[in-house]
Amino acid sequence: MADGSSDLAQKAKAPLKKIGLFTLIMISCAFVVSVRNFPTEAETGFHMIFFALVAGLGFFLPVGLVSAELATGWPKQGGIFVWVREAFGERFGFVSIWLQWTYMMLGSISILMFIGGSLAYLLDPNNTHGLASNRHFLFLVLLVVIWGTTFFNFRGMNASGKLSSIGFLLGVAVPGVLIIFLGFVYLWQGKPLQIDMSLTASNIFPNISQLTTLVLLLGFMRTFVGIEASASHANEVKNPQRNYPIAIFAVLIVGFFLNVLGSLSVGFVVPQAELSLTSGLMQAYDIFFSQFHLSWLLPIIGVFIALGAIGETSTWAVGPVKGVLASARRGGLPRFFHKVNDKGMPTNLLIIQACVISIVGGLLLTMPSTNSAFWISNAMAVCVYFFMYGLMLLSGLYLRYKEPDVKRSYRVPGGKNAGMWVLSMVGLTTLAIGFFLAVLPPSQLNIKNPYAYGATLALAIIIAIVIPFVIYKLKKPSWKVEGEAVDVLAGKAEKGE
Repeated sequence: MADGSSDLAQKAKAPLKKIGLFTLIMISCAFVVSVRNFPTEAETGFHMIFFALVAGLGFFLPVGLVSAELATGWPKQGGIFVWVREAFGERFGFVSIWLQWTYMMLGSISILMFIGGSLAYLLDPNNTHGLASNRHFLFLVLLVVIWGTTFFNFRGMNASGKLSSIGFLLGVAVPGVLIIFLGFVYLWQGKPLQIDMSLTASNIFPNISQLTTLVLLLGFMRTFVGIEASASHANEVKNPQRNYPIAIFAVLIVGFFLNVLGSLSVGFVVPQAELSLTSGLMQAYDIFFSQFHLSWLLPIIGVFIALGAIGETSTWAVGPVKGVLASARRGGLPRFFHKVNDKGMPTNLLIIQACVISIVGGLLLTMPSTNSAFWISNAMAVCVYFFMYGLMLLSGLYLRYKEPDVKRSYRVPGGKNAGMWVLSMVGLTTLAIGFFLAVLPPSQLNIKNPYAYGATLALAIIIAIVIPFVIYKLKKPSWKVEGEAVDVLAGKAEKGE
């Protein structure tokens, strides 16, 4: 024990290299904004405007503003773990960060499948060899990317932040802006559209009686999750009280417009019946480039898109795990999980999460279709995350009463507590609706056995939620490090690159 404490205390003596506002915005955008969601959103047709508004106003806005207040009130490493712990104690703090970590592992599988689908489209554009649906190929890409980003993240947060910035700019911003531009040019030239753009009530508002169609709301909510995850780096940010709220509002604006306009562009040219959730973006680019005689650009944009998704994978791989580390060091997990390298990165935790992603990803790829595997990984991930978001919103509300005197550089607007009440209730209601819809299979995927789908999803969610309670019940006093190292373990003086 003494040796472990000494090592941690020694690492605390080195100064922490702070993250600037631009890098924080890039990291936050990498958590939330992604072109890989365009095909899923395009599946909804012109209803995407309605779904985007509901998800943005009912989910993203409450979560973003509440997390901004919590991050500036409690700007310590750990993010959601620190906030929920302050409100409801150590047990629920541990459960919340475990759920965020579980979401990362489940949600990363769909990102990795998207990378595989994009690369498959480049290598086999006409799907002559069925590469886009080849499970062995997709699994190989999954393994290469998740283990490659895992070992890259061993180099520290500065290197990880650079990869996030490069990945977002080249792999999200450039392809996103380009496909929106191509979409507007295509529309302006009066070319035939694969999406009904008529401004009728039935085309704008989905039929709420068709629940299996409303399930696609989850795709939009999935688009907007993750804004709070960048708070796990709050103690590594220059002036977090000022910069963190600015970053959140920047992501809110960029994410909403990029996703809606980009999804519309995909819907303009790819028939809904032919749209692939894993390679649909490349399908759209292929059609656009053929129309504008720019087919030579397809391999280049494909590499950019894959790079963006790899950057997103890297960002998610190192975000929630830092919160798990903070919880583990306070006694939430055995000493084996406390290990950090000389860059302050939790190497053992990173390796374990790569193992879990590899195993679960391989199991999901045994499903009948890649679209089904892609969707169910998303559905499982967001359902787990909804529980965590519920804890977060309740924490923000409760801390207004439990710790009213804590300085919050940013406060949710709306009187003393009324604004927080309204946002929290709106967010919790949206989460409840989303969770109910998640257990229903989307009609667009033609799932043959909806009962097996629902049972599989429910079992996975129950297991994911029960595990942290069991681990916390089994925790031992020896798991916690005492003395000088506790400050290090709480993330107050950890060495960066």
